[in-house]
Amino acid sequence: MHRTPSRSLKLLSLALVAVLTLVAAGCGGDDDATTTTTKASGSSDSGVTKAAWVYVGPTNDGGWTQAHDAGRKAAAKELGDSVETTYKENVPEGPEAKQVMEDLIKDGNQIIFATSFGYGDTLQELAKKYPDVKFEHATGAATADNLATYYGASEDTIYLTGIAAGAAIPEGGKVGFVAPFPIPEVIRHINAFELGVQSVNPSATTQVVWTNTWFDPETERKAADSLISDGVDAIASGQDSPASGEAASEKGLPFVGYDSDQSKNLADVWLTASLYDWGPYYTKRIKAVADGTWKTGEYYGGIDDGFVHLAPFGKGVSEETQATIAEQEKAIADGSFEVFAGPIEDQAGEVKIPEGETATLPELLSMDWFVKGVEGNPEG
Repeated sequence: MHRTPSRSLKLLSLALVAVLTLVAAGCGGDDDATTTTTKASGSSDSGVTKAAWVYVGPTNDGGWTQAHDAGRKAAAKELGDSVETTYKENVPEGPEAKQVMEDLIKDGNQIIFATSFGYGDTLQELAKKYPDVKFEHATGAATADNLATYYGASEDTIYLTGIAAGAAIPEGGKVGFVAPFPIPEVIRHINAFELGVQSVNPSATTQVVWTNTWFDPETERKAADSLISDGVDAIASGQDSPASGEAASEKGLPFVGYDSDQSKNLADVWLTASLYDWGPYYTKRIKAVADGTWKTGEYYGGIDDGFVHLAPFGKGVSEETQATIAEQEKAIADGSFEVFAGPIEDQAGEVKIPEGETATLPELLSMDWFVKGVEGNPEG
């Protein structure tokens, strides 16, 4: 689910991501799976590529799934009559996901995009069973001849959001972080955020509360409220809904989001957020199926190719801070700055990344420790 070398079309090592399997237990929708199909208008089935998406949450979650569905819509618009898209939302991992995907295959879908890590076992099984179908796994670990993975370097943009947060709170202040699951991807994001905070506010800290859910507005809201009760100066979220931001808004605390631009809904407290642009990737991969050039791969987009980027800044981000963020963003994009460059210590003060070194891909993929300045248990 990550990379660290140069920033375009990153390649991931499959064996290194086995540690991430903990996420499989955590993702799942609460509602029954539902299906929507967008038919290519004015065209027959002949020559039309059929593409399907499997979502773990609802398409209106205000975060992860909504962003993927925006990518689906962008691909459908770009490809027009040459594509027919279908999606199924609120699909839990496990037996139900397998049945959902089997049904999509029976319906003639030639490529299936599955957007939660916990679908991995099902995808590997189905890829063997249906060698003529192309499978794409967002945040995935394993590949095969007809199974590819794709994701983006959001830790880079999350570092930048940390700069915004660090500049918005008092010297030595504290940001409360509402986090889903204690897995390497999320731990890496929290660490990147705190490193961004420290870059402009060296003694500031980040306090973590785990929700053990990707999407549950009520649980997310309670977590944010608990942090606010503890006296944090701002709220950040790694969740799929804006519930944490709504809690921050009620108390007038600066808020950093994730996955979704809430700059209008939460204008009074909004700082920024790390966003993904899935549309170009989806468009490219569907085209490859259509023209017979699709190949497996491990795509990892970055700031340089536009896959990850920042949401608009809120009024709480000064021009000076925006300039600092722009400078760091450029340095990340051109490779002259690495977020996880040493020296970096963990919570106990042990040097995890020595001075002059940068975290390797295996270290990032297996990250199970918090940087100094993060308050909370990385084990959940």
